[in-house]
Amino acid sequence: MTLRSGLLAIAAIAACAGCNAGRHSRSAFRLPPDGDVDRGKAAFVALGCQNCHEVTGTDLPRPAVPVLLGGATDVRLSDAFLVTSIVNPGYGSSRHRESRMPHYADRMSVRQLTDVVAFLQSSYYVRRQPDIYH
Repeated sequence: MTLRSGLLAIAAIAACAGCNAGRHSRSAFRLPPDGDVDRGKAAFVALGCQNCHEVTGTDLPRPAVPVLLGGATDVRLSDAFLVTSIVNPGYGSSRHRESRMPHYADRMSVRQLTDVVAFLQSSYYVRRQPDIYH
């Protein structure tokens, strides 16, 4: 199954079932729960993502001018955010220009997408917010 047909299937399911069961977001769809971090890391490398991206906390080689992924965030990233960033890079960019990252809608399977998202999710953590009331 191609990513495009898989995304259409996911969209159809989301339209029927609602979007309030997303991972880390009540307003986002959820990928299958069987995403595998190790398979995702392997797919990340097989797709050439490590040529531009450094992923915090991994042993992947560092590119010359890395685009950093992973690490501390203020909020947990949703599956929908990561999927959109992979499938339609540059979406919502305030610069209104084409991203240098290739579009992966026809380049990866739903399995690869699910596993890459699991891999990326494992590299992010929510930084602790300071307790301003004590």
